Amino acid sequence: MAGPKVRLYVDQPLGQGQAVALTEGAANYLFAVMRLGVGAEVLLFNGQHGEWRARVAEANKRRGLLICDEQTRPQDFPPDLWLIFTPIKKERTNFIVEKAVELGVARLLPVTTRRMNAERLRLDKQQAHAVEAAEQCGATFVPRIQDLQPLDRLLADWPQGRRLYWADEVRAGADGSWPGAPGDPAAILIGPEGGFTPEERAKLDSLDFVSPVALGPRILRAETAALAAVTLWQTRFGDWI
Repeated sequence: MAGPKVRLYVDQPLGQGQAVALTEGAANYLFAVMRLGVGAEVLLFNGQHGEWRARVAEANKRRGLLICDEQTRPQDFPPDLWLIFTPIKKERTNFIVEKAVELGVARLLPVTTRRMNAERLRLDKQQAHAVEAAEQCGATFVPRIQDLQPLDRLLADWPQGRRLYWADEVRAGADGSWPGAPGDPAAILIGPEGGFTPEERAKLDSLDFVSPVALGPRILRAETAALAAVTLWQTRFGDWI
């Protein structure tokens, strides 16, 4: 017998026998778009209590009620890795968020830089995109996307003990070693499409918590660099070891 075909994030507690009231949007998706009815099974997760199999108890296009029957997967948290990036064109920023969720990033921090060429970042849209990515890839955790802030401010308030890996395009082809150890809190910084200015580069070079790293022999686009950097970190220090 095939399992549930739909996986849904809900911002509600989950547990044995727990009733989950659906929002209008979720109800419309399950019952109008996916055409599920009473008795159908759905997989639910909330980022805290793992994944649960639930059955539809009430169904209409504007509301519905699900009942949790059993936990299908325990809660899983990614390594303590942040991804810091400058927003780029909408579709490419969507790509960064989607792949960060799939690869196992704990937090996303968009920053403004002097060569940023994106007009704005819709935080609510990007958080919803992160939820969709988690629903599709089977993750039980949804990383939080922080408010957009200047890179200078983030660096000034940097937490002690967290290493920042700066994916520096100028170092393409350089030694591929990454300092650090598994379990260390870490962050990856990806620059804007036009690269960092000389002043920004000088600032990063002056900080003792910053470790410049190379991502291979070629200069990568911003979204490709994000994907490559997270992958390289995961294979060295994360949960891919």
